[in-house]
Amino acid sequence: MIDWEDVRHFLAVAQEGTLSGAARYLKVDHATVSRRLASLEAALEVRLIDRLPRSSRLTSLGRQVFERALEMESAADGIARLAKAAQAPLVERIALSAPPVLVTHLLTSHLARFRAEHPDIRLSMSAQPQRVSLARREADVAVRFVKPDEASSVTRKIGTMPFGLYAHRSYAHLAAPERWEFIVWDATYAHTPAQSWLLGIVGDRPVVCELTHSSEHLIAVKAGLGVASLPCFIGEQDGDLIRVEKDAPSFARDVWLAVHSDLRKMPAVRAVMDFVTAVVSEQPYLSFR
Repeated sequence: MIDWEDVRHFLAVAQEGTLSGAARYLKVDHATVSRRLASLEAALEVRLIDRLPRSSRLTSLGRQVFERALEMESAADGIARLAKAAQAPLVERIALSAPPVLVTHLLTSHLARFRAEHPDIRLSMSAQPQRVSLARREADVAVRFVKPDEASSVTRKIGTMPFGLYAHRSYAHLAAPERWEFIVWDATYAHTPAQSWLLGIVGDRPVVCELTHSSEHLIAVKAGLGVASLPCFIGEQDGDLIRVEKDAPSFARDVWLAVHSDLRKMPAVRAVMDFVTAVVSEQPYLSFR
């Protein structure tokens, strides 16, 4: 009899390309992944993966088993979603994945309101910049700046997040624009539209530092380090900052809400979706257009 947990670990190795990568994805140790993989190969009496020094490569038979395993995973996830959708209304733990800037600077501050309106829902909110798979139950509801493309998900645009250039009041008044120094995104976002837009404005002017998250950019610009790109819903509501170079080319990110089609009518999921939509729509600088 094949153990589904062995299959699940095999899938992770096949998709991540290494045992260590699979261990990180599954949040287990390397030895557990190796043991589970060996158990599956022993049960099938075949070798599924060639263990190379820096990677793990599927054998010819392993590729065939991988395709069947994906079907098993899809079926197992479907069963779990159906069971979840059939549970008692509004008595549920709902996982919401959203970009860090929205979790830190917007959604978290409204959790008390959500709790008051839905005391029987435990909202598990994760600040995740990367995409998540709704089909694989990595989240129940997802908010993203790029339209999700999973065929099984239902998506809608709920807003637009414009960006602006901001500096501390003292910095903007003391330094001439040609002498401004800039805070930009680090290598994590090197090839994103936001970085391309910002560097186009920076031009030949100096870059003073590179940071990852908008919360770090906010701290740095409030400390007077230089000029930073911030979502307008953050920059316009901070009394210490002023917007500079208002004539610079505009930039904005669309805000998308996504849910798996199997869960979209589940009352608790609907409550979370309505909460996110309401919070975004109420912000003057998270306009819908």
